[in-house]
Amino acid sequence: MPSPEPLSEEEIAGALGAAPGWVRSGDEITRTFGIRYHGGVAMIVHVADVERLIGHHADIDLRWDRVRFGITTHDAGHKLTAADFDLARRIDAIAQAHGAESVREG
Repeated sequence: MPSPEPLSEEEIAGALGAAPGWVRSGDEITRTFGIRYHGGVAMIVHVADVERLIGHHADIDLRWDRVRFGITTHDAGHKLTAADFDLARRIDAIAQAHGAESVREG
């Protein structure tokens, strides 16, 4: 199976514009959601179920009051691809269903 194609800088800029709340950090996009610990666990399980179905996974950091997702395509040399932004949209929908709020990183 061929490796996914990395997006061009122009394509990344356009995809970021269509993904409010997601921030680029090098060759990764990240977003943090505020949600209490047990709600975060439930949200992560929901995300993991979707990730298993689509075959693409985020790095996930769970804290007592927030969950941070980091997405890049490992099979494309840790570069951003269309699959990353597709997963970001799916995570946004799941976060909304769990009542998670976007939190500024930093």
